[in-house]
Amino acid sequence: MRIAVSVESTNDLSKQLLLDNDIKVISYQISLGDAIFKDGDKTTEEIFEQVDKLGVLPKTTALNSFEYTEFFEGLLKEYDAVVHVCLSSGLSSSCSQAFAAANNLKNVYVVDSKSLSTGIGLLALYARELATQGVDAKEIAQKVQARVDKLQVSFVVERLDYLYKGGRCSALARFGANIFHIRPRIVVKDGKMGSDKKYRGQMDKVIEKYCNDVLEEFNTPDLSKVFITYTTATPAMVEAAKTACVNAGFKNIYETRAGGTIASHCGANTLGILYFNDGDQN
Repeated sequence: MRIAVSVESTNDLSKQLLLDNDIKVISYQISLGDAIFKDGDKTTEEIFEQVDKLGVLPKTTALNSFEYTEFFEGLLKEYDAVVHVCLSSGLSSSCSQAFAAANNLKNVYVVDSKSLSTGIGLLALYARELATQGVDAKEIAQKVQARVDKLQVSFVVERLDYLYKGGRCSALARFGANIFHIRPRIVVKDGKMGSDKKYRGQMDKVIEKYCNDVLEEFNTPDLSKVFITYTTATPAMVEAAKTACVNAGFKNIYETRAGGTIASHCGANTLGILYFNDGDQN
């Protein structure tokens, strides 16, 4: 049985990883000022430049059931079944629309990732591994859904400007954080984003501390792979994250750029490490 694994453009896997693992993508539309474009058509830097120029954040339009139906039907012309991993239902109404579309089609199974970015990517890669092993589509979806709660997904944000513009923090919090160089850690829990810890200082040192904290708190990693995902980052920030992941023993360390969705909410110099936390006890 040929099984299609699909995701939305919020998955933040590199084009090469998508190609190598035959993962299909349906793209969100993003509006910024008068411009409307597909997620992925503009670089993160181009989006930041336009936000600085216009003073407004990009807006992502949720996908509807008709768009999902067309997408799934197209895949079913080439594949026997589809396993689709959605952006968290706690962050977008797209997930319910994907379920609605799947309910009217045969052999289409939707997974609520309760995650974003390469958290979705990790689930999609797991789905592809299972498909390669000969697992049927329904069981793949069940196994992937069961592993959702094992994801460790978090980021450190350099500045609160974008969170403030998006209504996710107050003007006072933004002012204080920027003055005192406070860098919040954003975690994805129960399908939603929230801040649970704050750091201070230069971002390379903050990233070193953040990675060590995450690896200490979530200390049963699946060491087969980890993602270092960022909107933009200095070489020192990336190197700090890589060093922490190497020292932790990860076998494959993937460096990926976050797309329009993460960029729109978090801004420049946002970096996180993402992995499954269901390995052996350290």
